[in-house]
Amino acid sequence: MWIAICMPTIQRQSNTLCAFSWMKRREMRLPTYSFFRVSIISQKMKFMLALFEYCNKLELHGLDAIGGPCYNGSGCFHRREALCGKKYEKNYKVDWKKVSDTKADESASFLEETCKVLASCTFEHNTTWGKEMGLIYGFLVEDIITGLNIQCKGWKSMYLSPERDGFLGVAPITLLQTLVQHKRWMDGHLQVFLSRYCPLLYGYKKIPLKLRLAYCPYNLWAANCLATLYIVVMPCLCLLKGISLFPKISSPWVFPFAYVAFVHRAYSLNEFLWCGGTFRGWCNDQRMWLFNRTSAYFFALFETILKLLGYSRLNFVVTVKVADKEALKRYDGELIEFGATSPMFDILATLATLNLFGIFGALKKVILDVDEDLQVLEKFGLQILLCFVLVTINLPVYQALFFRNDNGKMPSSVTYKSIIFAMLACTATMC
Repeated sequence: MWIAICMPTIQRQSNTLCAFSWMKRREMRLPTYSFFRVSIISQKMKFMLALFEYCNKLELHGLDAIGGPCYNGSGCFHRREALCGKKYEKNYKVDWKKVSDTKADESASFLEETCKVLASCTFEHNTTWGKEMGLIYGFLVEDIITGLNIQCKGWKSMYLSPERDGFLGVAPITLLQTLVQHKRWMDGHLQVFLSRYCPLLYGYKKIPLKLRLAYCPYNLWAANCLATLYIVVMPCLCLLKGISLFPKISSPWVFPFAYVAFVHRAYSLNEFLWCGGTFRGWCNDQRMWLFNRTSAYFFALFETILKLLGYSRLNFVVTVKVADKEALKRYDGELIEFGATSPMFDILATLATLNLFGIFGALKKVILDVDEDLQVLEKFGLQILLCFVLVTINLPVYQALFFRNDNGKMPSSVTYKSIIFAMLACTATMC
């Protein structure tokens, strides 16, 4: 059995060992050969990574009941036979005594030369390594596609979460690097869904239907950007134009909208608190979801389409996980680190400014049209509330755009572009 252990990214309050074991379907044995990749990170490095608490404590447990969790990250235990491309057989057995008694009598110089050959990766040439053996090459999420391939060969995975925190993982602490990392993941997931390894097709008659369907939400995360961008942009522009998108406050049809919004958020908060989080942490989690879906996911979807059309090539961007002392100090103070120019920041800043203008436009209608202020609230109440929620979520963006003076603030060029783009959108809408 080959074991590979990896931690998913770490959060602020607890570190969960995420370990998967590809094993026999009816019994689990201790491994005899293992490979460990362990990194250390501060306990405080969890401000922007709360979504992994959901994955570790909720979703992976759920997947455990429908065929086994997917292989995500580098923190997994693997049987050597499974990773080497062998299919599971019912008569599969391991002579643990023989394996345990194995001793290496080679000299240090011989082992050194052997390691050089392994490090050069020349052993992969003219073999099925990267196709049927080891990690599957050619995908940005090689872990997901490798795990799916192993499950389709009859092996089953299991989620293990011991009480004691066994390992810590390294994670980016700046917003830009976090977005870059999420963009790569979403790009890779969508690439898998649109390839011959699509779980719905590749896993047909190999893994249960419910497990194939469980892969799809992850594979289609990038497509969520379309709905999120619509919710962020259209209600604000329609509010400025005077177009109502929701029922009036006095209408009974407002209750389904209010019920869905309230119950969904309440359930999300309950899950977050159950996982050991706080209300402030949940608010940060909602903030990061919005940032990811309107920037990283959008670019992932856009680049995947370009690759399908032949206008772009596969590009693996390595995530930088180190930062200077000043950035670390700001991070420990729970200040989001902007401090760089990026098209992703242009989008975030423009959307935040657009909703701020929407709130100003709504206040103008309520204050100036005194005789019709109740009618304005009656007609546009839900849209005003939505814009207000979006403005609240974007408070760190406004702080970085207009009030911060440290090196982690939003660059001046991003500020100017966001104001110009937002004003152009508002002007074009109101004309």
